[in-house]
Amino acid sequence: MSRFFVKETDIGDSEIVITDSGDLKHMKKVLRLKAGEEVEVSDSAKWEYRAVIEDIGEDSALLRIVDKQAFAREPSVHVTLFQGVPKASKMDEIVQKCTELGVSAIYPVFMDRTVVVEKDGFHKKIARWQKIAAESVKQCRRGKVPEVGDRLSFKEMMPCLKDFDLVLFPYENETGRTIKDALREAQTKAAKPERIAVIIGPEGGFSDSEADALKAVGADCVSLGKTILRTETAGPAALAMIMYELEL
Repeated sequence: MSRFFVKETDIGDSEIVITDSGDLKHMKKVLRLKAGEEVEVSDSAKWEYRAVIEDIGEDSALLRIVDKQAFAREPSVHVTLFQGVPKASKMDEIVQKCTELGVSAIYPVFMDRTVVVEKDGFHKKIARWQKIAAESVKQCRRGKVPEVGDRLSFKEMMPCLKDFDLVLFPYENETGRTIKDALREAQTKAAKPERIAVIIGPEGGFSDSEADALKAVGADCVSLGKTILRTETAGPAALAMIMYELEL
C-alpha cells in the first residue's frame, strides 16, 4: 500500500488533504490511483492512518480516514549519525540504508581526513540526501522521515554530543571493547538509553587528535568486529547492531 507524508494541519477529524505537487503527480501519473483506493498517510509526528481516496484534483487530493494508529515501525531509541563526509556518492547509500535501519537524524561532518572539498553548492547535496531519506521511508513504511542536517565541522559537532545518553565512536584501533559491551553496560547502569550518537570517520578514519578529543568528553570507543569496515559500511553496521540489541 502506498504511503504519503503530510503536515498535522492537513489532517482533520475524518479527512486528510494532500496538496504537495510531487505527491499528487506520483499518485496520478506513477501509481495511477483512483477514487475508492486505500493509501497510508503519516503525520510525521505520531500517528499513521489508513485512508480511502475520495477525489484527486489538480491542486489537492481528498482522503477519508478509516483507521488511525500510533506509529508501529518507529524504534523507541533515537539514533543520530554523525558521518564523516565520504567521497563520491557513498553518502547516498549511507542515508538510504541508515534510514531503512531506523536512524533518526544524519549530520555530514567535515573531519581532518575528509577528502571532499566543501563548496558553495553543498546545500544541494543535503537536499538530495533529504529526498533519498524520504523515498527510503516510504519504501520501508516508517512513520517519520529522518532529518539530514546541515554540514558541521568536527569542532562544531563536539558541543552537540552533550545532548545524548550514549555516544559511540567505532574506531579501528580499538580491539578490546565492542559495541555490544558498551550497549549492555549502558543498560546495566541505568534505563535503556533513549538518545544515542554514533560518530563515523571518513575514508581515512579519525585522526589521533579527533580520537583523543572524543575520549576526553566521554565518548565510548568501540569495535564493530575483527575486520576494518569501509566508511559506507560502518554506519549501517553500527545501526543494525544497536537496533538488534535495544529493539528486538
